[in-house]
Amino acid sequence: MPELPEVETTRLGLLPRLQGRALRRIVVRNPRLRWPVPDDLEARLAGLTLNSLARRGKYLLFDFGPVTQIVHLGMSGSLRFAAPGEPAALHDHVDWLFDDGTTLRLRDPRRFGAVLWTDDVARHPLLAHLGPEPLTPAFDAATLHAQCQRRSAAIKQVIMDAQVVVGVGNIYASESLFHAGIRPTTAARRLSRPACARLAAAIKQVLTAAIAAGGSSLRDYVASDGELGYFQLQTRVYDRAGLPCKTCATPVRRIVQGQRASFYCPTCQR
Repeated sequence: MPELPEVETTRLGLLPRLQGRALRRIVVRNPRLRWPVPDDLEARLAGLTLNSLARRGKYLLFDFGPVTQIVHLGMSGSLRFAAPGEPAALHDHVDWLFDDGTTLRLRDPRRFGAVLWTDDVARHPLLAHLGPEPLTPAFDAATLHAQCQRRSAAIKQVIMDAQVVVGVGNIYASESLFHAGIRPTTAARRLSRPACARLAAAIKQVLTAAIAAGGSSLRDYVASDGELGYFQLQTRVYDRAGLPCKTCATPVRRIVQGQRASFYCPTCQR
């Protein structure tokens, strides 16, 4: 599933080519995504100029002035630039045609993504209750510690909760906990303020590195130019069960939490 680094990589790839361009047409081949593509999407957006492209958690926000388009990539979606005259493939569900001839194309084999619009981003139900962005000053040791004090769940599940902090997916949660020296099974309310400071810093470090690496290409994800991300080649514990820890050589362990695989070093993480 594309997580924050993959979505941010997509945003950075799209912005230079689309900012300031007027949208000419929208072609919807299959409206049956996670939520149906609104029938009036083209009527709302056609003719408007894209002012900016932002990201909130894993949602891309296309600012067309009076209307903002919300795009979520779901489990397997990607946004790519189609070559002139390139025919749509089976899972290419939506095209955006801009005034300079650029075509942006949504490919989503599993159809768990979303293409919606809103005239009030702050109050939209998908966005209104999201937690702070991890790479901003709004997310720090104090914020994380306050959230942890109210929760008895395992810390890995807490930092993957989008109401606590957005965008920390499974890979990045495992890696952040390794860098912070915290086991994924530790009850959140047991974490001290210094431990939360280490973890908040580790989350920022890991996500920043993942964005620089173009995200992690597992299964379907590619960037807007079709290139693969390679952060998965840098992981210290994720998907390395039984292999020696890169720090201490202890075999990495794999457990299941909330139906998701967690990886940790029993020596480095306590």
